[in-house]
Amino acid sequence: MEDQYEFIAPAEGESGRLDQFVARSVEGMTRATVQRLIDEGRVTVDGTVEKPSLKLRGGERIVVVVPPPAPAVPAAEEIPLVILHEDSDLVVVNKPAGMVVHPGAGTPGGTLVNALLAHCTDLSGIGGEIRPGIVHRIDKDTTGVLVVAKNDRSHEGLARQFREHTIKRIYLALVFGSPKTDTGRIEGAIGRHPTDRKRMSGKAKHGKHAVTHWKVLARYPGMTLLRLRLETGRTHQIRVHLAEAGHPLVGDEVYGGAGRANDLRDPVLKKLVRELGRQALHAKTLGFIHPAGGTYVEFDTELPEDMTRIITYLEHQGA
Repeated sequence: MEDQYEFIAPAEGESGRLDQFVARSVEGMTRATVQRLIDEGRVTVDGTVEKPSLKLRGGERIVVVVPPPAPAVPAAEEIPLVILHEDSDLVVVNKPAGMVVHPGAGTPGGTLVNALLAHCTDLSGIGGEIRPGIVHRIDKDTTGVLVVAKNDRSHEGLARQFREHTIKRIYLALVFGSPKTDTGRIEGAIGRHPTDRKRMSGKAKHGKHAVTHWKVLARYPGMTLLRLRLETGRTHQIRVHLAEAGHPLVGDEVYGGAGRANDLRDPVLKKLVRELGRQALHAKTLGFIHPAGGTYVEFDTELPEDMTRIITYLEHQGA
C-alpha cells in the first residue's frame, strides 16, 4: 500500500526549499529520497509537480505519496528471453510486450532484470541492486530491442553514447489519422504531467528537451504506419509527441488511443485493436559503438505478431 502525507507549508521564511521541507516533515526520509519522489511526480504543491528547489511561500498544500518499498535485491527468475546477441560485455534482448524492465513499486518480480539474473551472473553493478546493467528502458507494453551492460566499462561506454544522443534508435508505430506530410520533426520539452503523475506532457512546467523524427511508411484508412528516429530518449517521448500532434498510438490508453479505438466502425479492426491491448509501438533497431571493441554494431527486430495482424488486415482492406 502507498503511504500518503499531506502538509500545509508554514508562514513565509519558515518553510525553505520544497525538498528540505518534505525531508523535515516526513520522519526518516532523506533529501535524496525526496528528490527521487519529486522526479517521479509523487510530490505535488497545490496539485502541481514542482522542482525540488522550489521556494515555499507559505500556505501551500503539499501531498507526498510514498510507494511501498521494493525488495533490496531482485530474485533470479527462469523467464524465457529472446537473446539477439551476447558476449562478455553486453547482452541484447528482444523484449516482449507486458514485461517491465526492472523491479519497482508494485512490480517486485517478473521483470527483465529478474530474467537476466537467472540467465547470466555478470551484470554491471552501476545501475544499483534494483537495476543491474540497465542502461536504458522501454515501456512495459512496448516491444523490441534493448541492450544491457555486463560490466562497468560497458555500462559507462553505453551510458555516454545515450547521453550524447549518438545511439541509433528506430521505432515503428501505428497511429490514428494521417499526417499532412510524409516526414517531420517534433521538438519540445517533456516533463511530468502537472496533475497526473503517471503521465508525461509537452506542457509540463519543468521539462527536458526532446526531439523525434518521423517518416510515413504506409497510409491506411484512418491509420498510418510511421518510422521514428529518436534524437533524445525521454520517458514516453514518442507517445507524448504523437498524441499531442493529433496522432495518438493505436491502443494507447494513457495518451488518447483508446478513445479513438472506440470510434472505429470496422468491427474486425476494432476487435484486432482490442486484442492488441497495448500501444502499437515497437523498438525495431538499435545501433551503437561496442564499448569494448570500438566497432559499430546494429541489431534489428521484426514487428511482433499482434502489430503485424493489424497491418496485414489494413493492407488487405486497401487492396
